[in-house]
Amino acid sequence: MSMEKFDINTAPLEIERRFLIEYPDIEALRRMPGYRVKHISQTYLKAEEGFVGGRIRKVVEDDWTSYVYTYKERLSDMTRREFEKEISFEEYSELLKYKKPQTITIEKDRHVFDYAGLVYELDVYDFWDDKASLEAEVDSEDVAIPIPPCVRLIKEVTDDRRYNNSRLAVNRGIIE
Repeated sequence: MSMEKFDINTAPLEIERRFLIEYPDIEALRRMPGYRVKHISQTYLKAEEGFVGGRIRKVVEDDWTSYVYTYKERLSDMTRREFEKEISFEEYSELLKYKKPQTITIEKDRHVFDYAGLVYELDVYDFWDDKASLEAEVDSEDVAIPIPPCVRLIKEVTDDRRYNNSRLAVNRGIIE
């Protein structure tokens, strides 16, 4: 299957900070403003002739399922260009054939909530039972990120590639 051609240089910027946190209190998260949860299955794709790679996601929220293709280009530890397109189930199924060898499909519950004027995404992975990740998208790299009171920070990992989902898919959640 070939995806439509896109110019990554015209794709929108994504600026985000990422944090490693202790495993969260899910009940406390549910009380946060704007709370919702979705289950995400995230698969990384190999690049080969005529296909750039990227990732696909199956996203289940309540009774709704959607499928998304994403390609990112890293500009700095915090900033990427991000091309994203909703795809059909059939396209998703076809793209699964391009799964990157020696990787796992990441399964995670994404808890989304508002705090201090930002939208936070807290990912609880099926391979960790003692930690999770928290991220927030911001408008510039110098924006301070207030840590919500329902979260216990371990450390910021924005510039630590070992915590990128693409690396976790290769290492099966093991941090080297």
